[in-house]
Parts: sequence; C-alpha cells; structure tokens
Amino acid sequence: MLKIKYFLLLMLPLLWSCSNQEDEYVNVPLAFKVPSNFPDLAYNIALNPPTEKGFELGKKLFYDGRLASDGVVSCGFCHIQANAFTHHGHTVSHGVDNAQGTRNTPSIQNLAYQSIFMYDGAADHLDLQPIIPLTSIIEMNGDLNAILKMMKTDKEYQKLFGEAFDDGAITTENMLKALSQFMVMIVSSNSKFDKYRRNEAGGTFTTDELAGYDLFKSKCASCHATDLQTDNSFRNNGLAVNPLVNDVGRYKVTELASDNYKFKVPSLRNVEVSAPYMHDGRIGTLESVLDHYESGVVASATLDPILNQNGKLGITLSETDKKQIIAFLKTLTDNQYLTDKRFSEY
Repeated sequence: MLKIKYFLLLMLPLLWSCSNQEDEYVNVPLAFKVPSNFPDLAYNIALNPPTEKGFELGKKLFYDGRLASDGVVSCGFCHIQANAFTHHGHTVSHGVDNAQGTRNTPSIQNLAYQSIFMYDGAADHLDLQPIIPLTSIIEMNGDLNAILKMMKTDKEYQKLFGEAFDDGAITTENMLKALSQFMVMIVSSNSKFDKYRRNEAGGTFTTDELAGYDLFKSKCASCHATDLQTDNSFRNNGLAVNPLVNDVGRYKVTELASDNYKFKVPSLRNVEVSAPYMHDGRIGTLESVLDHYESGVVASATLDPILNQNGKLGITLSETDKKQIIAFLKTLTDNQYLTDKRFSEY
C-alpha cells in the first residue's frame, strides 16, 4: 500500500505537467510567402503576423452576421469566394434591410500588396478598412459597442481572442487585427498566368492567349500593371456620369477638382468570374468592357490622358484583338484561390 501511495506521489507532478501542456495552446505562426512574380508587400506584416488562431478568429468574424444590425449581413454576404469575393450578379452591394449602395463590391485578393482601399481610397490601412462597411448604414449598419458586447458574452469568441492575442482582450483593435490576418492570407497567385510567368507546369499559353498577352501589355498594362494587374492608382476611365447618383469618386475624399470621377484601378485577377464590372457594376460582360474602351469613352476634364491621345478617344481594338485579350484575361482565373477551403465559410 505504501508503495502504491509513493508511486502516485511521484506521478502527480508529471500528470499536472501534462494537464498544463494540454491547457496551454501555442499559437502557431502561419507562413506567408511572397510569390516570385509579385512585387514587395505594402502591409507591414511584422506588426500583425498571421497565426493559426488569429486567422481562425478573423474567419469567424468575416462570416458572422451578428456583426450587422440585422444579424444576417456578414462580410461574406457580399464577398463570395467562388466569385473572387465579390457579390456576383449584383450591380451594387446590398446591405441590411436590402438597402442598396452605389458601388459594386470589390474583390478581396492580395490585399497585403495594397496601401489604400475602397474605390475612392477612403481607407489607407487594411486594419482600418473594415470599419467602413461595418458601420455604414447601407451595408452592415453595425454598432461597435454592441459587437464588443456580443463577443464578450460568446464563449467561442472568448476562447479565440484568448488564444489569438497575448493580452487575450476582446477589443475593437484585436477584432480588426484578426480580420486583417484572415484577409492577408487570401492570396491569389496560382493562375495559369502565374505558372506561365514562373515557368511552371500548367503555364503553357495557347496562340490566342500569347497574342492576347502581347496586346494587353501594349494597350492595358499601363493601368493594370505588374502581375497583380493594377497600379493601385485612381483614374477616370471615360464612363458616362450617372446623373441619378453623380458618384464623384476620389474627389469625395480629397476634394481636389483633379480627382473628380476618378476611381481606383481594380485588379483583373479572376475577372472572368467577378462580373459585373466597373465601380457601379454597369457593364455585364468582358466583351462589353472592351467595347467601352474601343468606342464608349466619354470625354471630360479629368479623363485619363491615355484614353485621349491625338484627339482619339479610347483604345483601338479590332474584334480579333478583343477575342485574344479575353482569352488572356481568362488565364488570370485562379481556381485554387476560388475553391480553397481555408477561406470558405463551411
């Protein structure tokens, strides 16, 4: 009997140690690698490095309708993965109580390579960008204090915040950091185009795709620059002004006359699946987009000079040119990104 008691006494510290090890979760960093054909990061990832639990928390927040006033409209409600995290089929975003905005839902991809966000550049840091849709009365109409209260009474949020951050605090700052960790990891870098650029298997272009790429480089790449397919600038691309909305674009932020009707140049990655197009979703097909640039450009004081050279509005494109450019644009579709279960709600 004494031997048994002595054995149990010896085992207690070991059992206690094992129990502690099980209870103490080690938050594992997530690897973030810049693809060889991509430019440098714009987001300072060292200040908010993605971790397993930070990503898991950010994903939960992204798909949680309780952040909205109606308990339904989550970030993922308008950002659908299969459509490059856009709101497929909707010209403009739909929010709480079916309220309609004035702009098309932008894609979520490769955000760590951007330093300014929204069509008008209203947000200049990824950690702050979600505040705009969260609090917009026509999007999520959320109340940050109510959101914090909800999360503080939710056991899963309590656990995730405790594991994701050193201080374990359920705060707006940590909530926004978690959302950034999730969005930073949503990378599109494995399209046929990427494999072509990196000389990888599966990157062999057809004759039309090669011809389209050459045309793209000479006629489109001044705005849709680098392998990210955007120079992140703001430009007036000659769309007729909708008088019912009169969206002045970048001017709304800067109040500079030179920014009237200028909008951020979107990336063309996954453009095949992200219709409709333009800042207000007015164009439904890629063919119609190219028709606009060929014959639909409207002159104005802030029209991009590239679209008005030597008195010629637009870009000269034959029907064959259009066909080949579209063939190239379809090489930008990244099926791995569109179906990656890490980013899916379920």
